[in-house]
Amino acid sequence: MSLPPLGWFSIFRLGLVQTALGSIVVLTTSTLNRVMVVELALPAMIPGALVGLHYALQVMRPRMGYGSDVGGRRTPWIIGGMVMLGLGGVIAAIATAWMSVQPVPAIGLAGIGFLFIGLGVSAAGTSLLVLLAKRVDAARRPAAATIVWLMMIAGFAITAILAGKNLDPFSPQRLVAVAAVVSAIAILVTVLAVAGIEGHEPAAASGRETDDPATPFKAALIQVWKEAEARQFTIFVFVSMLAYSAQDLILEPFAGSVFLMTPGQSTKLGGIQHAGVFVGMLVVAVLGSAVGGRWFGSLKTWTVGGCLASAVALFGMSGAGLVGTSWPLQANVFALGVSNGAFAIAAIASMMTLASNGREQREGVRMGLWGAAQAIAFGIGGFAGTMASDVAQYLVGTASTAYACVFALEAGVFLVSAILASQIGRSRGLHLGAKTSAISAAGNGVLAEARD
Repeated sequence: MSLPPLGWFSIFRLGLVQTALGSIVVLTTSTLNRVMVVELALPAMIPGALVGLHYALQVMRPRMGYGSDVGGRRTPWIIGGMVMLGLGGVIAAIATAWMSVQPVPAIGLAGIGFLFIGLGVSAAGTSLLVLLAKRVDAARRPAAATIVWLMMIAGFAITAILAGKNLDPFSPQRLVAVAAVVSAIAILVTVLAVAGIEGHEPAAASGRETDDPATPFKAALIQVWKEAEARQFTIFVFVSMLAYSAQDLILEPFAGSVFLMTPGQSTKLGGIQHAGVFVGMLVVAVLGSAVGGRWFGSLKTWTVGGCLASAVALFGMSGAGLVGTSWPLQANVFALGVSNGAFAIAAIASMMTLASNGREQREGVRMGLWGAAQAIAFGIGGFAGTMASDVAQYLVGTASTAYACVFALEAGVFLVSAILASQIGRSRGLHLGAKTSAISAAGNGVLAEARD
C-alpha cells in the first residue's frame, strides 16, 4: 500500500525548503554581485562569470537526481544539498570580503564558493521537486507548485530586507556574518521542514517497467532519453525557458531607450511585470486545483495557452517599439507577466506529474534532466536577449526598431514552444484532476502517460 498524498500543511512545510534555498541564492547572486561592483569597484564581468558558473553547474542535476533514485530517498539529498549551498554562500561571502585585499586569490576562492552553490541548488532543488511529484495528489499540483514557488520568492524578499538592514553600515566582517547567519538559519529550517515527511514507501507492483536502481548513470540517462515523452518534454522546457528568460534583461533598457523612463520608473515597470506573474500563478493554482480542473481544462491547456498568450503579449511589446510613447506599455507588461506566470506554474506542475511516468526508479533522473534544460536555457537566454538587441540595433540603426525585432523574435520562440507543448502526450488522457486511469502533464507544461 502506497503512502497517502501530502496535505496542505505538509506542502507548506516543503515550501519552506524553497524559502531557505531562495534566501541563500538571493544573497549570493544579488548582494555579493552589488558589493563586488559598487563597494569594491570590480568589473561587472566577475560576478557575472560567477553567477554563470552557478548556472553551468546545474547540468549536474540529472546526476544528482540519479543519486537519489539509487538511494531511494530524497530527504538526505535535500538536507545535504542545502548544507552544501549554505557552505558555498559563506565561502563566497568570505571571498568577497577578501577581494578588497587580495583580489586574485579571492576570486579563485569565490569560484569554489559558487561551485558549491551550483551543486547545492542542483541536489536540494531537484530532490525537493521529485519528493513533491511523488507525494502530491495530481489535482493539487498546480496549487502546490504555486505555493512552493511563491515561498521561494518570499525567501528572496525577506532575506533582501533583513540582510539589507543588518549590512549597514557596510563592512566586510558584517557581510560574512550576515551570510553565515542566513545560511545557518536556512539549513536549520530545511532540517525541520523535511523531518519525517518523506516516509518509507513499500514496494508495490505497478505494472510499469522497473530497472535495477544501481544501473550506471550513463545507462539510466540513456533509458530516460529514449522515453519519447521525456525527450519531447526536455526539448520543450529548453525552448520555452529560452523565450521566458530572454526578455528579462532587455525590458528596462527598452523602457528607458524608447519610452524615456527614468531608472525609478523602469524599476516600477519591472514590479508591474512581477505583479502580473503573481496573478497568473494564482489563476492557474485556483482554477486548476480548487475546482479540480473540471471546468477550466487541463495542465496542457494552461501550458499551451500560457505560451500563446505570452507570444501575443510579446508581439504587443514589439508594437510598442514601433508606435512609441502612445502605446499602453504598463498594461502590456502586466499582461506579459500574467501570461508568463500562468505558463510557468503549469510547467512546474507538469514536471511534477511527468516525473513519475515511464520507468520506475528514474524520477530523479527525469526531474534532473528538465532542471538542467531549464538552467542552461536561463544561462543562455539572458545573454542571447541582450546580444540580439545589440545586433539588431547595429543592423537597423534605431533602438525602437531593434527592440521591436527582438520582442517579435521572442514571441516566435513562444509560438514554437506552444506547438511543442501541444504535441506532447497527444494520445494520452490529459485532463487535470479527472479520476481516470490517465493522468497527464505538459510543460514546465503538461504531459502524461497512461497508467493502469
